[in-house]
Amino acid sequence: MSDTLIFNTTGVEIHQVVVGPVDNNVLVLRCTQTGEAVLLDAANEHELLLGLCEQLGVRRVLETHGHWDHIQAVPALRDAGYSVAVTAADAAMLPSYDEVLEDDSVIEVGRLRLHTIATPGHTPGSMCFRLEGHPVLFSGDTLFPGGPGNATFDGGDFSTIIESVDRRLFTLAKDTIVLPGHGERTTIGAERPNLQAWIDRGW
Repeated sequence: MSDTLIFNTTGVEIHQVVVGPVDNNVLVLRCTQTGEAVLLDAANEHELLLGLCEQLGVRRVLETHGHWDHIQAVPALRDAGYSVAVTAADAAMLPSYDEVLEDDSVIEVGRLRLHTIATPGHTPGSMCFRLEGHPVLFSGDTLFPGGPGNATFDGGDFSTIIESVDRRLFTLAKDTIVLPGHGERTTIGAERPNLQAWIDRGW
């Protein structure tokens, strides 16, 4: 399966492939001025992802969190020379990694800048990435159309993910496009009015 170009504006491309048994979105952010790119979540189907990395100029891999379905291709990509980064809180969930991601820091991708946003709740070390200068958020499994990610897994906590979404994500502009780890995109503006309803239903 080839990738789909889902966002394309001056200097920026975002490519997506859907892989694995639970349809994970693997996203590649590419700076078109320098040709440098980063891959978010080496989920599965490593041969496909290795081809994508080579084709699009990927230099490193950023993991939104450490759940099994988001990390299956990590060993193969590391073996091929790609650096893999994950938060300290989720690092033990990976078979191996190279770099530790910290909250409120900047990752340069060519001339693009990704801002890290720690959003615990789905896992203790879940992280989202905001693209500076463009209305784009890579939300991993923290925020989806219709609610937060599942907080019932080991290390998950519903009140924590609600607080993460409310304080760290719903402060973003309403036109911010949310690109989650599974399924369709949404926007901050579409989801923000529903926060209390999610709290009331408890998931």
